[in-house]
Amino acid sequence: MHIFSTSNLNGVLRAVSSGLRYPVIIVLILIMAATLVLLGSLLVEIFTERRQLKVSMPRLVDQLRTTGRNGEKAMTEAITSSGLLRRQKAVLTELIRHPDLTAEMRQALADRLVEEEQSRLERIVKLSDLLAKLGPIFGLLGTLIPLGPGIIALGQGDTYTLSQSLLTAFDTTVAGLISAAVAMVISSVRKGWYANYMSILETLADCVLEVENDHAARE
Repeated sequence: MHIFSTSNLNGVLRAVSSGLRYPVIIVLILIMAATLVLLGSLLVEIFTERRQLKVSMPRLVDQLRTTGRNGEKAMTEAITSSGLLRRQKAVLTELIRHPDLTAEMRQALADRLVEEEQSRLERIVKLSDLLAKLGPIFGLLGTLIPLGPGIIALGQGDTYTLSQSLLTAFDTTVAGLISAAVAMVISSVRKGWYANYMSILETLADCVLEVENDHAARE
């Protein structure tokens, strides 16, 4: 008795692929929905936070150096009234809020705050990167799985089943590729934004540290 005969193995593979047909379609729908949510969040970010990011770095650095001589409150006011994003202001004001720390402790706090913000931005980008990779994979699965029944239907002269299988294959391919393309664009845009975001934050954090260290040295 040949339990592992070719026909039996092919039957198992056919059953597995047939069973995956609807789960793959459901996952593709979820990927499309997640991509639409990311696109919506990108548009919200454009029309809320990104429009508020209007800051002249040289002017703000000079302002921090000048107000730093007047203490913590003046520096905090300079930051809160600037054109920085809300989270950038939160990081810098948190750094200013601890004037009694030593220079080494302030540096450690600054590094930690910047790393946390970097990690948060990376998590946002990783989601769209993941969707950009999963879209073509599940699109290809959705293309290949219906082709098996379609080929069988072709051999039997069943043109209706063949046309339905080909239609499903085309639809899943288009859905996967469109989702991947949109997610890839979102990732590319946000990576550019966040690189500039972190560059500004790191520069201003260094400036705040230098001003506070100079103020502590004078005291």
